[in-house]
Amino acid sequence: MRLVVVSAGLSVPSSTRLLADRLAAATVGRAPAEVQVVEVRDLAVEIAHTFTNGFPGRNLAAAFDAVAAADGLIVVTPVFSASYSGLFKSFFDALSVTDEDALAGKPVLIGATGGTARHSLVLDHALRPLFAYLKAVVVPTGVYAASEDWGAEGLDGRIERAAGELAGLMAGLSGELSGGLSAAPEPAGKPAGDAFEVVPFEERLAALRPAG
Repeated sequence: MRLVVVSAGLSVPSSTRLLADRLAAATVGRAPAEVQVVEVRDLAVEIAHTFTNGFPGRNLAAAFDAVAAADGLIVVTPVFSASYSGLFKSFFDALSVTDEDALAGKPVLIGATGGTARHSLVLDHALRPLFAYLKAVVVPTGVYAASEDWGAEGLDGRIERAAGELAGLMAGLSGELSGGLSAAPEPAGKPAGDAFEVVPFEERLAALRPAG
């Protein structure tokens, strides 16, 4: 399996990259996979050019290919002004311009770092809607790490839980792709084939009226 990590940290060393690496290590510990890291800051110029000329540069195109071919994705961004960084958003905007279905059905683990725990809602207010719009399957547990979380209790548990969820989705998807997608069984009581019973709307309304 292939796991791609997209890190939007700007500094070196970066707490964003540190969180991304820990999430990747925990995931690979459950579902062995080849890991590739995409450092968005190294692609900033090519991302900008993509919006002006419509074509990704060589390095950016390679990153897009890796993301599209991945069995699972870990994305981590620093928080600026209570949301994801502009560079992080621009990477996925440029990806959707070149291939709007690149993330369709792909398991994604979301993470973020910030200076205060007050920004932890960025996971559900910004990141989760973004990747839902891109048709990805976002794992239930997102991981936010504030400055005070490093070395404190709680962060390790969130990392392990989120990694387990991503590993489970990756393993399930890989099994379906290798074994072939089997048709789901027909629910009990469901007419065979396309022979669905059509009930007129007026009859449904009549059934709701009180008797007498």
